This record gives sequence, C-alpha cells and structure tokens, in this order.
Amino acid sequence: MAALIATVSAVSVPPMLATIDDARTYGAARYLSTRLQHVRMEAVRRSADVGMKFSALPTGYSYTVYVDGNRNGIRTLEIQRGIDREVIPTERLPDLFRDVDFGVLPALPAVDGGAPAGTDPIRLGTSDILTFTPIGTSSSGSLYVIGRSRAQYVIRIFGDSGKTRVLKFDARTRRWNPL
Repeated sequence: MAALIATVSAVSVPPMLATIDDARTYGAARYLSTRLQHVRMEAVRRSADVGMKFSALPTGYSYTVYVDGNRNGIRTLEIQRGIDREVIPTERLPDLFRDVDFGVLPALPAVDGGAPAGTDPIRLGTSDILTFTPIGTSSSGSLYVIGRSRAQYVIRIFGDSGKTRVLKFDARTRRWNPL
C-alpha cells in the first residue's frame, strides 16, 4: 500500500507543481498588465507623461513609475537629477510572485507576426521606459514573463490606444494564444 501511495505521489506531484507555477506566472502577467493600465490612468489624471522604467539587475529586473517633471518626456538623466519624480515605488515581480520574473524561452517564436523575442524580455524599442501620455496613448512594446517551470507569457502594449493584451505561449503547438 505504501509503495502504491509513493508511486501515485511521484506521478501526480510534478504536474501539480507545474500547474501552480503556471497559475502564479499567469497572475504575474495579469498583475503587470493591470499595473500598466494604472500607470496609463495616472498619466491622464495628472495631464502629464507617466512612465514605467525597467532596470536590469544582477538578480533579475525591477520597475519604477515616474512622472515627467518638465514636459519634455521621461528621461533617465532627468530621473537621476530628480526632475522626473518617482510616483510609485520600485517593484520586482519575484517579490510579489515567487519564482516569476521577466524572461524569454530560447528560440521563442514571434508574437503577432512581429520580430522574434530574442533574449531581451523588455522589448520597448531602444528604450527601457514605457511612457503613457495624458491622452492615454503610449509607447509600444512587449514584456515577457516566465515562471520556474517555463510557463511563458507576454504583455503586449499597443501605442495608439495604450491598451494591453496578455498572451500565453503553448510549447506543444509553438503558438501564442490570447487570454
């Protein structure tokens, strides 16, 4: 009887852990998408550009929200000088969702016929700042989120509307599926 219980446990625990990790990764992607919409509304409310700056750290990535202090856009140098002020403190996904961070699976196919993901999980053109304007538009880009069991999601940001869309990568079919 003990051998049967051990066998059933050995077979059922790994899929259960992968399911939990997938749910946690999905939660992180949804949280980030909602956070982006909050930043968008902050830009409309303040009638100023508000942006999320992403920073690569030795242990992953962090992001901080800033407001444009002189009406010329959010700039790293002006953040450093205190002109563009922090309005929402720095966060890291792993602090909120264990074992989840920004990341990209190797050889990940392109989303929506765009450019392949490559290795950079923060795809905002040449910038590391995603900016929302007072009229609700934004810069465009993609943010890739990955979990420990390699659950892969992407948050797409559409500049014309400032809206976001979350997709999940299905490794079996090698396709992105909207959620």
